[in-house]
Amino acid sequence: MTATKIPAGSAAGSAAVPTPDSHELEVVPVRHYGRWVAAVASLLALVGLIGSLAKNDNLHWDVVGHYLFADLIFDGLGTTLWLTAAAMALGLGLGTLVAVMRLSSSPVLYGLATGFVWVFRGTPLLVQIIFWGYAAALYKYVKIGIPFTDVTFFQAETNALLTPAVAALLALGLNEAAYASEIVRAGIQSVDPGQAEAAHSLGMRPALTMRRIVLPQAMRVIIPPMGNETINMLKMTALVSVISAHDLMSNIQDVYAQNYQVIPMLVVASLWYLALVTLLSIPQTWLERRYGRGTARAGHASPVQRMFGDLAAALGKKNKEHVR
Repeated sequence: MTATKIPAGSAAGSAAVPTPDSHELEVVPVRHYGRWVAAVASLLALVGLIGSLAKNDNLHWDVVGHYLFADLIFDGLGTTLWLTAAAMALGLGLGTLVAVMRLSSSPVLYGLATGFVWVFRGTPLLVQIIFWGYAAALYKYVKIGIPFTDVTFFQAETNALLTPAVAALLALGLNEAAYASEIVRAGIQSVDPGQAEAAHSLGMRPALTMRRIVLPQAMRVIIPPMGNETINMLKMTALVSVISAHDLMSNIQDVYAQNYQVIPMLVVASLWYLALVTLLSIPQTWLERRYGRGTARAGHASPVQRMFGDLAAALGKKNKEHVR
């Protein structure tokens, strides 16, 4: 008896291999019981902590409520916000210039930019704030003129020129410029050099190429860390309280120096800093998605979106099972 070979693509071959109906297949998701246990334990710990703080009489929630929206607090918030905005604008503008200088082929420009980053990144921010706040102890007058001559174009007292607010702005802005320059330099170096070469072949000047070709592509790398630097700058403004710059933390310290309610006033400051950081996170997320279009980062979802998305998927699955 001779065996007959049946081609795999024939009808008989297809009938020989039974194929289950797709409606009969049931997808069983993997159960992550450890995640549920960890989530329940975390929620219980959080509820216990919140309950303990709410019932703690030492917090004096009446004092927190009284000063949370006080005029003195809003005055400090105004100073904190404009210091953050002005310092970030100064830091980003100067940092971009320093980054371009560090990428320059000129040894003089490279040396000056490297020395700037070395000094302002290598010394603590608190030391820089105190230095600018007490700069009059080093120079009584600020003079602008021709070096090694008596010709002076401008002269003013250092104390009158460097007020606590100006000193705080210089300290925060120059320190931020050192860090921003490294972020911008990394973003510029992440762009393919062929982009600049193609622009130069079309007759574009280096400055125009940097502004129109390189920097827009580098923003994908620059935006995330720069957003973190903005949030960090908002919190670092609390350090200018050492020179009485009348920011939020300075006014908080003035209050608890009189009523001795240190912890309640620190709670007021923490609540406002948390609120401002939350608001700053919104434009950061929007900018990341805008400049990350076409990449995997554009589809990034926040933890809240993931939580509600998983909840919606679970509810949708239950509804389908109920319909069946």
